[in-house]
Amino acid sequence: MTCEKMEYQIEIMYFNLLLQKKIIDIHAEIEKIILLFLCVFLGAGVLGGVVVSLHMMGFLKTQGLYFSHFYSAMPESNVISRTRYEVSLPKNMPDEELLWRASMAPMRPGNPFGRTPKIAFMFLCVGPLPLALIWEQFFLGHRGLYSIYVHAHPDFVPEIQPSSVFHGRHVSSQEVKWGDISIVDAERRLLGNALLDLSNERFILLSETCAPVFNFTFIYEYLTKAPQSFTAAYDDPGPYGRGRYLPDMLPEISIDQWRKGDQWFEVKRKHAIAIVADIKYYPKLRDYCKPHCYIDEHYLPTMLSIKFTAEVANRSLTYVDWSRGGSHPAMFGKEDVTVDFLNQIRSGRNCPDIGQPGRACHLFARKFSPGSLESLLKHSFFP
Repeated sequence: MTCEKMEYQIEIMYFNLLLQKKIIDIHAEIEKIILLFLCVFLGAGVLGGVVVSLHMMGFLKTQGLYFSHFYSAMPESNVISRTRYEVSLPKNMPDEELLWRASMAPMRPGNPFGRTPKIAFMFLCVGPLPLALIWEQFFLGHRGLYSIYVHAHPDFVPEIQPSSVFHGRHVSSQEVKWGDISIVDAERRLLGNALLDLSNERFILLSETCAPVFNFTFIYEYLTKAPQSFTAAYDDPGPYGRGRYLPDMLPEISIDQWRKGDQWFEVKRKHAIAIVADIKYYPKLRDYCKPHCYIDEHYLPTMLSIKFTAEVANRSLTYVDWSRGGSHPAMFGKEDVTVDFLNQIRSGRNCPDIGQPGRACHLFARKFSPGSLESLLKHSFFP
């Protein structure tokens, strides 16, 4: 073999060694890239899993605000560590979200979990409840048949004993001004909270000056058997009725559909859902019913009479006395509350109704002053 051939073979071998080293280096780089990719992919997957898990935890927690009302109708033995019959109240939930959740309704017929109807007592007040003792006595022994919701001024800090039926029942609130849209917003906010409990079937709006004039059993039977809702709605041709109507409310509301009534209503669940779901009539009154048009006197009477004419009794269940004149009803003090006075309210039977004549006209009364509490307790308020 000549020297030239040997040199040529050596060069080939050297070239092959370099090529093999290059290939090894390339494989190493590829392995590094694959390893890096796997690390990034797996790390992102773990991080994504954590994020998704946390999101789902938060989602399920918020969804519990809607789904938890199923627990209110379940037997006590089926609910772990359940100490109250009321569904927990949402905290700081925006009105739009609250009303959206509250507007949901089961579409499937039937009652698969033995639901017991409850009455939602919704108190719209400024601060404390001076007649709380009357209500404590009224609710005594009837747990599981009622729910309580209190809308007070957002700056008010309640000091309520844990044993009280009002403990923990204040909803997230906003400031309310008399005659303003904020009153209707507060009413819808109360209904929204109460509708989250599927066991609530009837909804009564009350103030801090309201008191019941019958016992709980009578009122529960009266409301749960009533086929209609109760709100006063009448056509007032005068300046404080039709005189407040504006043509801007057309075409949703005509002057012939315009109604007036008082603020204190009682509605069944179907109508309560319609109120929180309403985006047709509410904007019209919000924009065009402003003082001297007082929206709380017109919104529900008009909306309910348009949508559910035959399903609403044209009267309120709350007694008030306008005989003394003025822009507000009479305030009853200690000396006003007597046995005869209370029996007079209870005995009223001459009122419009649907299908059940002769029933009591009023189940509640207002306005009672804080000083009337002693007299209310003294005169056997719950026969």
